[in-house]
Amino acid sequence: MKNKDIVTLSTAELQDKVREEQAALGKLSLNHAISPIENPIKIRSARRTVARLKTELTKRNQAK
Repeated sequence: MKNKDIVTLSTAELQDKVREEQAALGKLSLNHAISPIENPIKIRSARRTVARLKTELTKRNQAK
């Protein structure tokens, strides 16, 4: 998910998206720990997406 897409989301949608992405990242990490996944770069991209979402959420909370 790109920053342009993230900025257009509402705050409630951002919070939901953070929960979804963190759950997906947890599943990826668990699956990778059990047996190596085919493309481990997916873990990195999921982690960065979560960070982008949290950064935007923090910006909005500080702006209030």
